[in-house]
Amino acid sequence: MKPTRRGSIGKLIGSIAACHGAGGIGSIFTTTKIATWYVDLEKPAFTPPNEVFLPVWLTLYTLMGIAIYLVWRKGLGVTDVKTAFILFWIQLGLNAIWSVVFFGFESILGGVIIIISLWVLVLITMIKFFKISRVAGGLLVPYLIWLSIASSLNTWIWVLNP
Repeated sequence: MKPTRRGSIGKLIGSIAACHGAGGIGSIFTTTKIATWYVDLEKPAFTPPNEVFLPVWLTLYTLMGIAIYLVWRKGLGVTDVKTAFILFWIQLGLNAIWSVVFFGFESILGGVIIIISLWVLVLITMIKFFKISRVAGGLLVPYLIWLSIASSLNTWIWVLNP
């Protein structure tokens, strides 16, 4: 049965909303710590200004939502699609958990472990997405680039704050 236009739009909106929801969960643990705990940490010179993070993440969560929608519409009855779909939601959960650990628990090393695991999982997910939809895979490229910066930042913060 061919999905209706209304159903497709609902899946797209739901996918984007779910990604932003994960970001919202993370922000609960992040927002209060930016001006308190995080501000006092030694950070590397390449640390972006705090004002950059929100627009970057809003953009990335939107791209991620579109990407998972493009994969989802290929049909979860296809094994490769189902695998990529599951991997995506696992990495999104890990994305939210990073904020809980790094900011909520103030665990820099825990953040390093999670963000490196997240980077690997996003790479695998992106490769799977490319096999299903080149556009969906391409939409995850900015996310992986940003995670590379964030992983380096998290690691340097760990080194600079023993």
